[in-house]
Amino acid sequence: MSFPLIFDAHLDLAMNAMEWNRDYRKSIHEIREREKDMNDKPDRGNGVVCFEELRKGNIGLVVATQIARYVAPDNNLPGWHSSEQAWAQTQAQLAWYKAMEEAGEMVQITNLQQLEQHLERWNNGVATDKKPIGYILSLEGADSIVTVDYLERAYNYGLRAVGPGHYGPGRYAQGTNATGGIGQPGRALLREMERLNIILDATHLCDDSFWEAMDHFHGHVWASHNNVRALVNHNRQFSDEQIKELISRGAVIGGVMDAWMMVPEWIKKVSTPLSMDCGLEKLIDHMDHICQIAGNSLHIAIGSDLDGAFGKEQSPYDIETIADLQKLPELLAKRGYTPDDINNVLHGNWLRFLRKAWA
Repeated sequence: MSFPLIFDAHLDLAMNAMEWNRDYRKSIHEIREREKDMNDKPDRGNGVVCFEELRKGNIGLVVATQIARYVAPDNNLPGWHSSEQAWAQTQAQLAWYKAMEEAGEMVQITNLQQLEQHLERWNNGVATDKKPIGYILSLEGADSIVTVDYLERAYNYGLRAVGPGHYGPGRYAQGTNATGGIGQPGRALLREMERLNIILDATHLCDDSFWEAMDHFHGHVWASHNNVRALVNHNRQFSDEQIKELISRGAVIGGVMDAWMMVPEWIKKVSTPLSMDCGLEKLIDHMDHICQIAGNSLHIAIGSDLDGAFGKEQSPYDIETIADLQKLPELLAKRGYTPDDINNVLHGNWLRFLRKAWA
């Protein structure tokens, strides 16, 4: 049986390799077995991502992150005590991606020609091929950009998208659960991103920073992994006004599969996907909401965030591994989505976006 191509626009692969110490060349069973007696992370033994499962699910293209937060002395979030340390952490993550390229597991995509070549190879290969997974490099939270001059250095090694904020206060923008704008540092970052044609990822920007960024950035904008505030009322989600702004700019919004962002009243470490009836259908509710605002299916896609510091315990109950993203076509069809709509969600919208951004 052949599955349609899936493009997942948000996976923290290097974070898992470097901080969770997961070898994604191993099977899911081996990764879980090795972690079964560990408790240093909330999701030990519950991972759902590895290269084998990506290939099983025909997930041939991903946006893969670098991530390292700077934390000021009064910030109790986990992170690094200087931007230079955060930069060094992102460089370790980059080294892992390069090692995976040398091992034949991954291939970096930085321009339109590479994108089309990868699609041709992926779509025309046979199912038993060990095809390299194409990845586009993104930075989640810009704290590790020591000065704006570092951005060009990052562009030169392949960085193609940046989310200026993450959780809490940041050096260039304020993120989830914070307030305040981007200020002069954020505006300078956005100007340099625009010059280099780096995509702005609006995910995680708090409302103040979101609107200020929209006022000052004139390049290409997407939201790699974000759901809808009308369904789950939290500042991590987009309001209808924000969704309308993103649609007006041609953005695509990737549906995220962290259960607390899918269903209201999730209580961390108490709720379970089954007890909250949190399956992939709930994700389609969020996608539907965006489609109703847009009047079409051109602005929704997948940005799963699976293994993003959570595992099976906080993923849709019908996800055993990331390969189960292939359940989405049938679920979308049941909800009245046409074959063209379904292809838009699985890969078409992200591909159209990149073909325009990189033309």
